[in-house]
Amino acid sequence: MDFPVLSQSNSLRFPSDFLEKPKPYFPIRRSSTPLWSTTNHTPPSVPALSKTSSIKCTVKETQNQEPFQSENGRKVWIHFVGIGGCGLSALAMLALKQGFEVSGSDVKWSSYMDGLQEAGARLHIGHSVLNLKGSDGSRLPNAIVVSSAIPPDNVEILHAKSAGVPVHKRDYWLGRLTECHKLIAVSGSHGKSTTASMLAYVLKAMGDDLTAVIGAHVPQFPEGNIISGGGQNFVLEADEYDGCFLGLSPYIAVVTNLDWEHVDIFQDKEAVKSTFRRFLNLIKVGGHLIIYGDSPDTRSLLNHRRQATGSEYSSGVMPAPNLELFDEHYRITTYGISSLNDWHASSIHPNCHGGSDYTLFHREFPEVDVSLQIPGVHNVLNSLAVIATVMALFSDRMQYYELISHVGLHLKSFNGVSRRFEMIGTICGCHLYDDYAHHPTEIRAVLQAARQRFPFKAIWVVFQPHSYSRLAALKDEFATALSDADHVVITAVYAARDKGFWDVSGSDLAASINGSPCEYISSLEVVVDKLVFQISKDLHRQIVVLTLGAGDITTVGPKVLHKLQQQYK
Repeated sequence: MDFPVLSQSNSLRFPSDFLEKPKPYFPIRRSSTPLWSTTNHTPPSVPALSKTSSIKCTVKETQNQEPFQSENGRKVWIHFVGIGGCGLSALAMLALKQGFEVSGSDVKWSSYMDGLQEAGARLHIGHSVLNLKGSDGSRLPNAIVVSSAIPPDNVEILHAKSAGVPVHKRDYWLGRLTECHKLIAVSGSHGKSTTASMLAYVLKAMGDDLTAVIGAHVPQFPEGNIISGGGQNFVLEADEYDGCFLGLSPYIAVVTNLDWEHVDIFQDKEAVKSTFRRFLNLIKVGGHLIIYGDSPDTRSLLNHRRQATGSEYSSGVMPAPNLELFDEHYRITTYGISSLNDWHASSIHPNCHGGSDYTLFHREFPEVDVSLQIPGVHNVLNSLAVIATVMALFSDRMQYYELISHVGLHLKSFNGVSRRFEMIGTICGCHLYDDYAHHPTEIRAVLQAARQRFPFKAIWVVFQPHSYSRLAALKDEFATALSDADHVVITAVYAARDKGFWDVSGSDLAASINGSPCEYISSLEVVVDKLVFQISKDLHRQIVVLTLGAGDITTVGPKVLHKLQQQYK
């Protein structure tokens, strides 16, 4: 690929301050014993990417609402209610790394709690007033942080409030945690975890001493779902559920897409759009919005933004690619497949790694060839969001082409996120994969990825509907998406937060699927036995089994693999 010739004066080199360590930032309240680390030590093997400018941080002082105050030289104690979930477990791990004393409770053990226990957290199964007592029985936590999944009548919440212990939901805690950083908040109805982890991985690989909090396990992160750094940048998976991201003040906001996902929170898609518009209003002055430009739904968020020409941005027509979009407070960059986006992908095709290759364009100019290990057009889009974000962060600090080549190099090494088209194992002609997909859009994406990687194999899907409310609202869309598989098994619904009686079931969904053989099997254990039986009938049949859903469906693949290995070892 031909690139413009660089003059001698523009030869590729790092800026003079490229290897300097970031300046220290201050904790929210200064004290003789800072309550989270202000060290900026950078490992010798990982040079710091950028020099950190000072950050002005102002905090509203509220009575009895300051969880970071030191007391008598003791560690500040934070108790997390619902600590076993992907979101709160990450915050708890980060708190441990920053020097807090951490405890937490949940109704059952989860894999996220293994690492927390090893790191020193006190963990409890079940909710009880006793969980809020210190080792000597006389001390209460300094603050309680509560998962969105926990009801307000939880016994620990009620006891804490009666004792005067501050109780915070995730939105407040995340706002406090990130307010002194340069926050890159990755939002969207789908793809947040992969995009945020991909971005954090690339920045870390480039030498940035960032902090990151991801709502999923990332195998390439030593701590699983966090990176605890001392630099200025903070990458956060910003969740719209329960308005959680409305407590943030991002320097860069990324919007990957917009969909009616959390039907138990949002009445319809218009309610989702309204919440995202509120989120965009929180972007800091001088900040940046990185947004998927191919979707009418995401473009509709820009209806009131203006182009450099001063004309209104229309949700139906993309601007010319050489016109920069901007709000009166922040810049806007679009990405997607269409050539009308600022950053877009062309010539997308499968590669020998099972992922995708494509040519990256900036407006009408080809820049570099990009190679990904992870399959699917949705991951091409995720990588475009990462590229646009890194360029917004550092394009003024590094030579343009060198920066792009650095990003492309590290994207190629990213292996993905747990439960996102995760390979469980292979036995004879059968490949077992597990995915978190629990929405029709996500099911379509993972089936496209599976067809890309295995174009000549039959695709079997075992789908566990997640929540009655989502199934009731989107049953027809689920049926259409699942009909793209070669064989479908529907299990009983994983109720999640839903309560009461719902006039919909997994069998109703199974009956709605046309075009593909489909059966309803309520019990996961029976599903395991049925899969083992069917696969054993012809061990050399070339099939891919996908277990899909956000509940305990993730246990099926390993059990099937184990039973088959026991039979044919």
